[in-house]
Amino acid sequence: MSDLWTALALAIVIEGLLYAAFPEQMKRMIVQMLAMPTSQLRLTALVIAGIGLFGLWLARGI
Repeated sequence: MSDLWTALALAIVIEGLLYAAFPEQMKRMIVQMLAMPTSQLRLTALVIAGIGLFGLWLARGI
């Protein structure tokens, strides 16, 4: 369970650093996301989640 909390905390740190380092680009990305159709946003999110899962599998040897 501590691995889950560690992963969530790391995701929050990375997201915070992105907003701090690239605030204007992040604003533009949010506007682009709002303009995307829901189905395309959902598919993109699932593909990214799949890539992350594959990376986790490689890193942890699951």
